[in-house]
Amino acid sequence: MDLRGKRIGFVLTGSFCTFSKTIPKMKELVNIGADVIPIMSYNSYNLDTKFGKSQDFIEKIENITEKKIIHTIQEAEPIGPKRLTDLMVVAPCSGNTIAKLANDIIDRTEHHGS
Repeated sequence: MDLRGKRIGFVLTGSFCTFSKTIPKMKELVNIGADVIPIMSYNSYNLDTKFGKSQDFIEKIENITEKKIIHTIQEAEPIGPKRLTDLMVVAPCSGNTIAKLANDIIDRTEHHGS
């Protein structure tokens, strides 16, 4: 499949241990001429972990794609209805992420419960 000129939404989820392998794939897509739109989940955009600081990942991704990262629901909402992408990559797409997609579960930043 020729991906030159294709608009690819590239979503990074919170499996931080895979960022060192996932981000270079984003660069490969840019290098072959794809228009990569970076998207990060709340946690992947905001949390520092033993695998690195969020700001370092943000800077690296924004340098690769030359675009600001979409990281809020409000920013991401128009992607589907306005057909802003030709395809979406969710990487890594763990069992947890697949289950959330299949069951329409949205993570929230506020705590609910006792």
